[in-house]
Amino acid sequence: MRGDLVSVCIMAAGVLSIWVTPAFAYLGPGAGLAAIGAFLALVVGVIAALFGFLWYPVKRLLSKRRAAGAYPNDPQQAPHTEASDKGV
Repeated sequence: MRGDLVSVCIMAAGVLSIWVTPAFAYLGPGAGLAAIGAFLALVVGVIAALFGFLWYPVKRLLSKRRAAGAYPNDPQQAPHTEASDKGV
């Protein structure tokens, strides 16, 4: 039953595609550049979203591990003292 419906749909699409006439459409330089720009903006937006969702949580995790002393080989900064402020 389902196979019959699929074959009828495919045959109907084939018959309808025979009667399609060409559109003779022209895509001018302004519209073409706008389409290319929109596509590039979409690609850059997806890359920026992936960067934001992946990099910043990883960066925050690494900074928390570094602050907690998870990296013993990292050089520790000297504590800030008042004597160094006075120039003594």
